[in-house]
Amino acid sequence: MIEIYDTTLRDGTQSEDVTCLVEDKFKITELLDELGIDIIEGGWPGSNPKDETYFRDVSTLKLNHAKISAFGSTYRASMSPQTDIIFGKLIRSETPIVTIFGKSWDLHVTNALNKCSKN
Repeated sequence: MIEIYDTTLRDGTQSEDVTCLVEDKFKITELLDELGIDIIEGGWPGSNPKDETYFRDVSTLKLNHAKISAFGSTYRASMSPQTDIIFGKLIRSETPIVTIFGKSWDLHVTNALNKCSKN
């Protein structure tokens, strides 16, 4: 089985010339559902007030097919999952799917996260 995972509402809105209201995100969600998209990545809960509102209210939409996914990173290395507020917002989004990414490129690990020394 192949499922279609759409990132329009997060990745597609990261360009500086693209902006949308929460109402726009709801309309796009409904249109993607009508197109038969299986999973709609709604954004990153807690990244901004618009996404917090989206995840608070998206369950009121009457979707026929699609499932909503929250997107975010692993908890920060200096914290535990229980104390990382941003990580906690993924759990509290109450979406049926949560997509979590982690940095694994050595440049990110050594320079961005400062977790490993270079040899």
